[in-house]
Amino acid sequence: MIIFILGIRGILLNRRNILIMSMPIESMLLAVNLNFLVFSVSLDDMMGQSFASLVPTVAAAESAIGLAIFFITFRVRGTIAVESIKCIQG
Repeated sequence: MIIFILGIRGILLNRRNILIMSMPIESMLLAVNLNFLVFSVSLDDMMGQSFASLVPTVAAAESAIGLAIFFITFRVRGTIAVESIKCIQG
């Protein structure tokens, strides 16, 4: 739970660079994964461990798509600052 709260705090405090904002999201995914494993062992159920094996797959897909968006944004705008990306909103 502490890692998850630190991830939320990291997102709220680092709002200047999108790349730095994505790192707390990864730590939040790891905190959820750790909770799945701990509760799976304490409840003697394999379902949490099966979900825990899927979380790194989702995290890898999220990182790949996020990095692709970062590179395209950097090529078009020349920066990945959040202030310049706010003008993309419809």
